Amino acid sequence: MSFPGSGLAKGLAVTLRTMTKRSVTAQYPDVQPDLAPRTRGVIGLFEENCTVCMLCARECPDWCIYIDSHKETVPPAAPGGRERSRNVLDRFAIDFALCMYCGICIEVCPFDALFWSPEFEYAETDIRDLTHERDKLREWMWTVPEPPALDPAAEEPKELAAARKAADKLAAQQQAEAEAARAGTAEADPDRATDQNRPDTPGEGT
Repeated sequence: MSFPGSGLAKGLAVTLRTMTKRSVTAQYPDVQPDLAPRTRGVIGLFEENCTVCMLCARECPDWCIYIDSHKETVPPAAPGGRERSRNVLDRFAIDFALCMYCGICIEVCPFDALFWSPEFEYAETDIRDLTHERDKLREWMWTVPEPPALDPAAEEPKELAAARKAADKLAAQQQAEAEAARAGTAEADPDRATDQNRPDTPGEGT
């Protein structure tokens, strides 16, 4: 059961408690704010992972991502193979005057080329200077915090599993080639192989 005016009394009590506390003002920019680890500041570009698939630009609600590219012909990796064509990134720019920091571009990127950086000091006097090119986006990559550690009981990431499998396969192939080379040497010079495999006899050679 509430009494008439009890809500007003509670509100005034909160006001009185706040009035008795000392206010603290953050002295920015002399004192930098303590930001959360995953703060949405700006978007960093890891250019090596970008395949110019255009997913980020197509999914952006504000159409503030500008990408230019060209195709190059890659020679075959092995003799007799076919030439391949690949996209080469020429321009990657983000207009932060239009960006609403929704993070859709980061979420849809299938190759982990875009990341959130907590950097926020990029104000400009001219709105046209808020379109930052890939060189500036690359600089912000170095301020991207490390991802949180995985659960010890979690499965190994697919990328690491694939890399480990390829490394094990290469090591097994190199070991097989080394064994084949040793076997070929033994067939070419059986006397030497016999001498190498013959156990030492005490007093031999005396």
